[in-house]
Amino acid sequence: MIDTNLPNFESDLREVENMFCDTDAVKIRHRFTEGENKFVNTVTVNGKVYAYGNLVKGDLDELVKKRLVKRYAKLSIYKALAKFFEKELPWGALTGIRPTKLAYQQMEESGEFEEFFTDVMKVSKEKTDLTKKVIESQKGIYQKNDDNTDFFAFVPFCPSRCKYCSFISADIKSARAHVDDYVDALIDEIEFSKRFIKKLRSIYVGGGTPVALSNAHLEKVLRAIEKINSGVEFTVEAGRPDCINKENLKILKDYGVTRICINPQTFSNKTLELLGRKHTAEEVVEKFYMAKDEFIVNMDLIAGLNGESQEDFENSIRKSIELSPDNITVHTLCIKRGSYLAEEEHRLSGEAVDIMVDFAHSQLEANGYSPYYLYRQKNMAGNLENVGYSKAGKACVYNVDIMEEIASNVACGANAISKRVFNGGERIEREASPKDVITYLNKLEVIKERKTKLFL
Repeated sequence: MIDTNLPNFESDLREVENMFCDTDAVKIRHRFTEGENKFVNTVTVNGKVYAYGNLVKGDLDELVKKRLVKRYAKLSIYKALAKFFEKELPWGALTGIRPTKLAYQQMEESGEFEEFFTDVMKVSKEKTDLTKKVIESQKGIYQKNDDNTDFFAFVPFCPSRCKYCSFISADIKSARAHVDDYVDALIDEIEFSKRFIKKLRSIYVGGGTPVALSNAHLEKVLRAIEKINSGVEFTVEAGRPDCINKENLKILKDYGVTRICINPQTFSNKTLELLGRKHTAEEVVEKFYMAKDEFIVNMDLIAGLNGESQEDFENSIRKSIELSPDNITVHTLCIKRGSYLAEEEHRLSGEAVDIMVDFAHSQLEANGYSPYYLYRQKNMAGNLENVGYSKAGKACVYNVDIMEEIASNVACGANAISKRVFNGGERIEREASPKDVITYLNKLEVIKERKTKLFL
């Protein structure tokens, strides 16, 4: 636990502490003082004292001052713990979800971000270079315009629950009694929400596993969305290969879907069984070839899965490259509350996962894939990141918009979060729907009222 005289930032400072150690491992005392054009942060770690001063301009805007106070306080905690433990982290003092968004902000202020990342925030050269490559890949897609809008619909049903999953999703068999009502409510909200779209950029139907729905239910949802589709990128997260078949692929194609996700997570049958996924690696290959000529295909893998060796992960990367989907996203396993792995107190070696992630990066780049979006999460193995790679011209617009927060998002369904951006994303307002299906059904009219206040 951190003892700080900045109580409003205590949770932010604790995030830095958690990157290094268990909260009971050290006693940290932090004191912030302000001098003339100077912030001073003094950190005591188990009796060892570290002091850091940062020059700032006078007459700072209150919001800017608040941001800088938090930034330098977090940085002071990072530098003190890095010295105490004699350990540097790949992303330095950055704890935010979106490193590229911070990089863009720095570029607008000073024309570049690399020096700020490496010298100020102590980000490694490798991660700074990765950020630079992502920004380069986003040219032609990255577009700030407050009228830009993405549309999202959430289907919270799956054929079974994976052990790493913390999403609000339900086994469709056990939730069968609510599926009819949910689909009807989702369609109602989709129809209602069309009025909030200005300049449509992309459509994304996520989950869960949307194709776990019956063909009749799937077609009803897609028919509602078809009415708003102006020929933009249209993605459906097909996800689980055990739910994909010729019939639902034809339905997707008939209703204008241009991109689907087929997510193996691993090509190890042993790991798939341990995770509770009801399909084999061979089924992934079968369904990929069934879809690849009709859709742009995204594919997800996870580094650091329970019981997987370096050899297992490398085989998954090689197999994915051999199949040659248009997008490959490499996730670093993130253990969240609500997942079975969290309950099992799954522990990972950050160094081992770092080797996996580096291998993926080198192999994918060597085979024509470029990193085009990245994001981070709390409790990630090795404090690393998730990176999406794509072939030239195949980057997913929705992924760029949602990660960089440069377009409004009209989101429908349980656990959906609508966002409205102002001033190119300098200010963002959000409206979240209830997470569980039953509460969503009971609160639909309230959701529509709140969404109207957000967008109109």
